Amino acid sequence: MDLTLSADELAFRDDFRAWIADHHPGSPPSNVEERYYWRLEWLRELNRGGFAAMHWPSEYGGRGATAMLNAVFFTELARAGAPIPANHIATFMAGPTIMQWGTQEQKERYLAPMLRADNVWCQGFSEPGAGSDLAAVATFAAREGDEFVVNGQKVWTSEAQYAHFCLLVTRTDRSVAQHKGLTYFILDMSSPGITRRPLRQLTGESEFNELFFDNVRIPASSVIGEVGNGWRVAMTTLMHERSMIGAGYGIRLRNYLTVVESHLRAHGLLDDPIVADRFTDLEIRTRALELSALRQISEAQARGSVGSEGSILKLMWSDTYSRLAEFAIETVGPDALEDASGWAWEYLRSRASTIEGGTSDILRNIVADRVLGLPRAR
Repeated sequence: MDLTLSADELAFRDDFRAWIADHHPGSPPSNVEERYYWRLEWLRELNRGGFAAMHWPSEYGGRGATAMLNAVFFTELARAGAPIPANHIATFMAGPTIMQWGTQEQKERYLAPMLRADNVWCQGFSEPGAGSDLAAVATFAAREGDEFVVNGQKVWTSEAQYAHFCLLVTRTDRSVAQHKGLTYFILDMSSPGITRRPLRQLTGESEFNELFFDNVRIPASSVIGEVGNGWRVAMTTLMHERSMIGAGYGIRLRNYLTVVESHLRAHGLLDDPIVADRFTDLEIRTRALELSALRQISEAQARGSVGSEGSILKLMWSDTYSRLAEFAIETVGPDALEDASGWAWEYLRSRASTIEGGTSDILRNIVADRVLGLPRAR
């Protein structure tokens, strides 16, 4: 594994660093909804600069960037304190899935508007009785001629209140094994029969939503990857999601850790051996995540695709993020609970990190089974 940046990668880093300096979106608005649209406008600005989807092939509006160049992109965003752009479900999950499994018509219709932020996407996977066990989804799509009629419910649907389209996994056949009876759709969120219900979280925000489907009609042309092949298509989406979470958001842990370290040094707290030991543990975990992300990037670049190893990154990120937020609350003290500090939000939000993108327990099973090749539990 060679982690040395090439001359082209160094040139890109310097060019992008200069571009961010000239186009930085500034401080985020305090209002939650305004902040979302501020991040959406940041996606448009990145697109105008040619940076909205580094990893996409150039034929679809990306740069055809290597995995390492994409890592440089995220590193520079984090270094500059610039936000992760909104609509990441479109650019990191829906886009790559449609590129791999979609028809030419679907690619032409949906991909370009994602980068312009004309269409916001959400992901309709989890259900009240099928969170970590995707194969157990009960939302049913019945075939009626050239349409499917959908009834059921989804939950934990991020940013569905803004979405124009949804990546929807439903059951279409109850007579076969669970994972064989699924079909993957592109759902127009303006379709009659859809009810969106935002869920208020511990942070006070409503990032997640419940979705209810009452005889919602979807054209058969909106199927991705053929009827009954939904499981394989969904696995493509999840692999991209977990890799994005671990590699993209993991870089920001370094920024958080630097802020905590500055506080500890300013108040002489690192003289306490217990505090120093816990901080060192977080430093080791963060560095291990950084190196693991680079290793996966190197392997994915050589292989030409992401694999189940993304589950390792996501698992490492969520665990370290939770530990770091808790440590910050304990060491910063009462000031950490002030809204202006941001740590109260990070602490509360970190609880969700162990669930979204696959619960930590499920990811451990995936790593054991698909990465390490260990025997399955019976």
